[in-house]
Amino acid sequence: MQIAMQNTLKEIAVTLPGSTRVFEKFGLDYCCGGAQTLSAACEKANLAPVALLEALEQVQDLPSVQPDWITLPLGDLVQHLLDTHHIFTRTELARLEKLMDKVRGVHGVRHPELVKAEAVLHSLQQDLSQHLVKEERVLFPYITALEAALAAGKPAPVPVFGTVRNPIRMMSLEHDTAGELLRELRHITNEYALPADACGSFRALYQGLQELEADLHQHIHLENNLLFPRAIALEGGA
Repeated sequence: MQIAMQNTLKEIAVTLPGSTRVFEKFGLDYCCGGAQTLSAACEKANLAPVALLEALEQVQDLPSVQPDWITLPLGDLVQHLLDTHHIFTRTELARLEKLMDKVRGVHGVRHPELVKAEAVLHSLQQDLSQHLVKEERVLFPYITALEAALAAGKPAPVPVFGTVRNPIRMMSLEHDTAGELLRELRHITNEYALPADACGSFRALYQGLQELEADLHQHIHLENNLLFPRAIALEGGA
């Protein structure tokens, strides 16, 4: 695609999957904040547009190694989300909560920001635990059943929630909450800047939190910008 400053982050992330690495590097919210244009995103983050455009152009020249989620079946995308991002999110949140408790116990007196970070991480874990269950038990099964029925020429299943737009609206709002908690964690930790007395566990904690953040950004992007719009369109054409 020809990238212009009027393009939204969502448009670029969907058509140029490698761009998400660039957005992560520049600290731009392409998942929950994907509706903003490049121009608006640069102004908000006080970034030089030329530097961002150059980075995106370099990625554009590289072959994509990611699946084409624009055209592949929604069932494949749902399975990818379950097998990759849902498992990672659950596993890492459990691991990081234990690690946070350990690091806060040792360093909390000298670094009180850890007490605040622990509370935010716990909120994130509680919110996402419920969120993942709702997707797995309600939204995802409906999307896969809808796609399978239409592919077989059968009537679309009748959802108890009226239309797929209703759970999608709820999931999107919960994604926004997760995004806010991630930003709060980054603010509390001063962009995950390690103090001079950071031990190995402290370093592992901050590294793990950043990896969780990056994975959640990709996770939410795949749902907000690809799965949800395609599911709405599929139901609308049923």
